Amino acid sequence: QVQLVESGGGLVQAGGSLRLSCAASGRTFSNYAVGWFRQAPDKEREFVAAISSVAQNTDYADSVKGRFTISRDNAKNTVYLQMNSLKRDDTAVYYCAARPWGVARMTANYAYWGQGTQVTVSS
Repeated sequence: QVQLVESGGGLVQAGGSLRLSCAASGRTFSNYAVGWFRQAPDKEREFVAAISSVAQNTDYADSVKGRFTISRDNAKNTVYLQMNSLKRDDTAVYYCAARPWGVARMTANYAYWGQGTQVTVSS
C-alpha cells in the first residue's frame, strides 16, 4: 500500500503560481511513478503530468506543457507540481496518484490515489 496526501492548493489570480506537493508513505516510494491529474466540475478526471520512479522520464499534457513542472525528492518521499502562468481553465481539484515504475496517462493505470487539493484561479 502507498498512501498519498496532496497539499498546496488554494486561490490564486490568473498569471500567478502555486506549488502542489504529494507526500507518500508506505512502500518504497522510489519504486513508484507518480502522476498528477485534475478534475473540474462536471468534467472527467484528466492527466496533467507524470514522473517516473527515479525521475528519468517526465510527461505533460499539452495544455500545461511549458507552464507546469513535475519533480520529485525521493529522500523526502514527495513529488511536486510547480504551476506557473495559471489560467482560469486550470481551476480543478488536483490529485496525485502512484503506480510502479513508469509514467502513464490513464487513470486506470494508477492504483493509489490521494484525496485531492482544490486549485482555484480567479481572473
